[in-house]
Amino acid sequence: MSEETVSKETDAYYTLSGDVNSDMVHRVFEAVAEMTERGIDTAHVLIQSNGGYVSDGLCLYNFLSNSPIKFVVYNGGAVASIAVILFLSGTERYASETARFMVHKSHATASPGARPDALNIIVEGLRADDARTESILRKHVTLTPEQWAIHQYSDLHLTARDAETAGVVNSIRDFAPPKGFHLHNI
Repeated sequence: MSEETVSKETDAYYTLSGDVNSDMVHRVFEAVAEMTERGIDTAHVLIQSNGGYVSDGLCLYNFLSNSPIKFVVYNGGAVASIAVILFLSGTERYASETARFMVHKSHATASPGARPDALNIIVEGLRADDARTESILRKHVTLTPEQWAIHQYSDLHLTARDAETAGVVNSIRDFAPPKGFHLHNI
């Protein structure tokens, strides 16, 4: 049996799905508190999310990146938008062959009849969010100039193989909890 497939009693397996929002932040906080109480050293987490709120994703990225628990994250289907930033908090990152990633710039909808000063506030907030997320992307990911150009103005879709080349994932590997391990839903 290879070292990669051996799980210790201090390993645990989780799924995390849904929108990145304050509810997910709360669920993750509670789960990590429980992991700490149980003495978990390594948490294997399958993430399935099409994104959500930038600030909540950044909170989760910072929280998980600085946790004493090692997070090994997996994409078994789709990780998109701010969920990619959440995904990048993993110490080790994997994706199934058929998984995909999508990143894009922030966006918002202004209220009909919004005044110019209100629009300026929205634009400045979007620019700040883009600066925060792009700094994390650049820390972990190496995109080609063509991919950065697409990201500048549109949705950038990455297959699992594209993600491996860019460093989003360490390699192609399925989330496969060993027989006998309890699967926890966050």
